[in-house]
Amino acid sequence: MTKLFPRRRRHRSFRTILMVVLCLCCGWGFAQGIAPVTAQVSPPVVVEPTTVGTVDPVLSRYQRGQTLYLKNCASCHIALPPAVLPRQTWLNLIQDQEHYGAKLPDIRRFDRQQIGRYLRYYSRPLRTDETVPYRVTRARHFKALHPQVKLPRKVTMETCASCHPKADVFNFRAWNAE
Repeated sequence: MTKLFPRRRRHRSFRTILMVVLCLCCGWGFAQGIAPVTAQVSPPVVVEPTTVGTVDPVLSRYQRGQTLYLKNCASCHIALPPAVLPRQTWLNLIQDQEHYGAKLPDIRRFDRQQIGRYLRYYSRPLRTDETVPYRVTRARHFKALHPQVKLPRKVTMETCASCHPKADVFNFRAWNAE
C-alpha cells in the first residue's frame, strides 16, 4: 500500500512550517497581552534647570562646571553666558593666567577642565573667516543675541546690569524694557 500511496515529504514539511507559524502567532499574541502588565517603563528623562537664571537649562554633567565658572569668574565681574563669546575665546581666556591685565588666582587643573567643558558645550563655534574676539561688543554672538537693540552706553561686562538687572546673579532673562 505504501507504493500505491507514497507519502510525500512536502506534506510533513508543510505541517512543520504551519506549526511554527501558529506557535509564533500565538506567542506574539500572548506577548502583546502580557507586555503592558510586566514591562518596566522608565520615566522620561527631565533636564532640570539649575537654580541660576540661565537662558538654557544646564545638563547635570555640566552643572559642576557652571558652578565653578560662577564661583571663579563672577567673583571679579559679571559672569557672561557662554553663548555670548565663541568657544575659542573662552578656551583662550581660561588657559591664560593674565586676564585683561590682572593676574588670576590659580584654578586647579581639574576645575579648569570642568569649566572648559561647560563653556565649550554652551558656547558657539567660531567661523573660519572671523578673528577671535576678546571684547563682548566685537563678538558676532553678542550682536546676534542683541538684534536692533539700542545700547544706552558703552558695553562692558559691568554695564550689562543696566539692561539685565539680575546679571550679577547670572540671570539674563530678566531685563529692563527701557
